[in-house]
Amino acid sequence: MAVSDSPSGASSPPQQESSNKYGFTKPLSLAGPTDADLLRNLQLEKFLLDSGLYESNEEAGARTEVLHRLDQIAKSWVKQLTRQRGYTDQMVEDANAVIFTFGSYRLGVHGPGVDIDTLCIGPSYVNREEDFFVILHNILAEMEEVTELQPVPDAHVPVMKFKFQGISIDLLYASISLLVVPEDLDISHGSVLYDVDEPTVRSLNGCRVADQILKLVPNVEHFRTTLRCLKFWAKRRGVYSNVTGFLGGVNWAILVARICQLYPNAIPSMLVSRFFRVYTQWRWPNPVMLCSIEENELGFPIWDPRRNPRDRFHTMPIITPAYPCMNSSYNVSASTLRVMMEQFRYGNKICDEIDLNKAQWSALFQPYIFFEAYKNYLQVDIMASDADDLLAWRGWVESRLRLLTLKIERDTNGMLQCHPYPHEYIDTSKPCAHSAFFMGLQRKEGVRGQEGQQFDIRGTVDEFRQDINMYMYWKPGMEIFVSHVRRKQLPAFVFPDGYKRTRMSRHISHPAEKTGDDVTKCYSGSGSSERCVKRKNYPEMVDRKPDKPDKRASISPQRLECVSPESCADKSDGTAQMSIRCMEGVRLAGSTTKDANGNYEIKSSDALPGSGPSTEVAGALISKPGFVDSTHDMSKSRSVEVLNENGVINRDRAQDMTLDCLESAETESTNILSNYKGVIDMDQRLDKACNLIARAECSDYVSNTSSQNLNCEGDVCVADPDQF
Repeated sequence: MAVSDSPSGASSPPQQESSNKYGFTKPLSLAGPTDADLLRNLQLEKFLLDSGLYESNEEAGARTEVLHRLDQIAKSWVKQLTRQRGYTDQMVEDANAVIFTFGSYRLGVHGPGVDIDTLCIGPSYVNREEDFFVILHNILAEMEEVTELQPVPDAHVPVMKFKFQGISIDLLYASISLLVVPEDLDISHGSVLYDVDEPTVRSLNGCRVADQILKLVPNVEHFRTTLRCLKFWAKRRGVYSNVTGFLGGVNWAILVARICQLYPNAIPSMLVSRFFRVYTQWRWPNPVMLCSIEENELGFPIWDPRRNPRDRFHTMPIITPAYPCMNSSYNVSASTLRVMMEQFRYGNKICDEIDLNKAQWSALFQPYIFFEAYKNYLQVDIMASDADDLLAWRGWVESRLRLLTLKIERDTNGMLQCHPYPHEYIDTSKPCAHSAFFMGLQRKEGVRGQEGQQFDIRGTVDEFRQDINMYMYWKPGMEIFVSHVRRKQLPAFVFPDGYKRTRMSRHISHPAEKTGDDVTKCYSGSGSSERCVKRKNYPEMVDRKPDKPDKRASISPQRLECVSPESCADKSDGTAQMSIRCMEGVRLAGSTTKDANGNYEIKSSDALPGSGPSTEVAGALISKPGFVDSTHDMSKSRSVEVLNENGVINRDRAQDMTLDCLESAETESTNILSNYKGVIDMDQRLDKACNLIARAECSDYVSNTSSQNLNCEGDVCVADPDQF
């Protein structure tokens, strides 16, 4: 039922000499480790162990006990329902439910304190809507061992979250077409999918995908160590979060498994290095697949960009290996792909240095300093009356933050790029339960803005708020506020120990900030003395002088709304003046006009002089809207070493061979789709087809629903492109 993982890390079994083909392409290399690789592998395993990534034997035993108790509860619950519905005594005796694990626990890469993904499989007469989310929920709610019980029945994969004896559990339910569920049920067999709905298929596929991944890798222990390493790296670099638009556990598992297939005899230290080498050069949206896409007479939808138009616009397809094969990374947007490619290049560079003994493994896992990477941010404040309400409300808002990224990309034609940061921040000084998320904002690299051009995303934010307001379990006190904040105005609670760290060099190359502190009046109908920290002549604020004069003007209205409900008071009606002082002493005046409906219109009396410098991050270019050209600056990538006839290392030839092999692997992942009948000629490359088709409207991913008032009128989120 459960999979445990040894805290001693992965061992190094003898080199595999066979030419077995894992997946559907030949390996890129059958080379095994050198003495230097073996030494680096020992250093890597020691680093992972010292970093506390392995759970203790005591915690492993506690998890096993919790899973055993959960299995007993599920069996008792099904027997109770069977008896209540008048089945025979024999049926009651035979009634059964089985608990399976999936995710990191099933793959054997879980660490201390992480949750356990579990699936309960029950008979056909026990349903999800009432029996699972009502009756079983009530049973769990009455147990002393269970805390923080949170049902999420409307999720894409319905789940019940709770803690059992302090261990976090995510519990799914699937009702299969059997009256009696056998204890030795083979969940990998396709028969479990007969006569079930799509939510049940999605629930079952977590276990089916995990089992299939373990079957498709040449060395399970090497896979586990490499995956554990790269998950840790992704969390440190801020790119581990499926819900925010990055990659989650199953996505990273498939990416790592593909590298294991391409280098079947490599050990973890080699696999980590080759992971960055391959995916730095991977030409998205070519899909990453571990096996051929399977069709089945059951007729469930599968990922197929020739038949399903929406599949053509997936930015970073990572295809699950179990039927029905789906894109597990459909949440990825052009902005989040850009961020991940930057981080892949960062990892590639550090691995270069490690291979040359110029760096240690610890350098690879340096945390990403998000709040020094951008000049402008969006701050999303989430508040509720108490902690229980905030738990549900925050989960809803966080699950839809990626929609804000998509909407901003759509409404600015990809010119304003977002970097959602998958980390929650809490302001403990608030009188109510509070949570905040942040997004970095910047203009698209290499593009100079027009003089006086603005990114006005107020309407975008309003549309996002309307989507958020559709929460069917909304309660009074649940509030959301979205505001634009400059780097120098970031709240203290986002920094360690509550203070702002001194300026340091950033990992991502951005132009140096050109402007000083703005001296801005901030008046609005929902003004807040907490939010508008740069003010003059405001009775509730102390005058603050700029540290240095501004070099040019900005008409970027800052934070024209309140954070805390108790501080929301109508300070003025009609027109409030906003002025910004320039270095030359010129005064640019603008007005914020409030109409009868409480909407704000920003008017400026003058245009902005000049435009900000263009930027380029680590050699990344955007070749077409929404697609990162990862082949740019490919000459900086590592290559294998090839000896010519004189015994001299020919690196150029080696790199050509590497790219040729990688192109072959990508082409195979595309051409494998040609097995279908009655589809277009697959001599056309998938990447060409995707680039030739216009990108779909991001609104395809956004629900068109009516809104519910959250008393957040007056938000102003306008960003001057010259400030990015």
